[in-house]
Amino acid sequence: MNFTKVSLINTKITLFIIGYFFCVGLTSCNKKMESYESVQIKYYYPLEEGRYIIYKVDSLKYISFGTRDTIIHCQVKYQTDSQMTDNLGRPSYRIFRYYRTDSNQLWIPEATLMATNTVNSLELVEDNLRFIKLRLPIKENITWKGNSYIETSSVNSNLRYLENWDYVFHQVGNTEIMGTDTLKNVITVDQRDEIIGLPENSDSYSEINYAQEKYALGIGMVYKTFLHKEYQPNNGGYVADGSYGVTYTMIDHN
Repeated sequence: MNFTKVSLINTKITLFIIGYFFCVGLTSCNKKMESYESVQIKYYYPLEEGRYIIYKVDSLKYISFGTRDTIIHCQVKYQTDSQMTDNLGRPSYRIFRYYRTDSNQLWIPEATLMATNTVNSLELVEDNLRFIKLRLPIKENITWKGNSYIETSSVNSNLRYLENWDYVFHQVGNTEIMGTDTLKNVITVDQRDEIIGLPENSDSYSEINYAQEKYALGIGMVYKTFLHKEYQPNNGGYVADGSYGVTYTMIDHN
């Protein structure tokens, strides 16, 4: 037997085995590194007792039976209250929502929200609707069904326009100017950009749905815009009930 040849074969086999496990280990390490690359949700939506954000709010209302629109200005404050459990027994935080017409007025309690950081996602219950606002990993073009907990399929639902929305991360780590503040590490969540029909044609039905939110590292939500407009051409043309728009822009926080 040629012992030199056998030795050479054994050496090749040994090197192959070493190389194989090295590649497996490297792949495993890369996967572990990828799983930890994303910034945790708690840094983009801090839930701590006493934290607050104040927004300038511009609300678009349709009046005179949907034949005219007007914009109402006010201020809204979201203030984190205390930790509790949600209806699924998960650790959550209660958030109070206040409003006032301007900075010279006292805050008036308006609503109570519930925020739950599941580690992999952020759920927010507002006006009895549960939204999945954020999810991991926080990376460009990651998508999820942000309205999946909202009942939209029944015939009588007035929220059918919220069905099947794909939330997507966009401009992760961007720098934004918000009033006099320069905010770094901002992420944009595009939620919907939909046009049905021809809005410029007053003789045909049309619908517009648009929603976007922005979150700043260490602060929370710093910007939000939303529009749902359903136009009916009959009876001279009017904007249907349930149509509205709103824009939140942060002006203060602690």
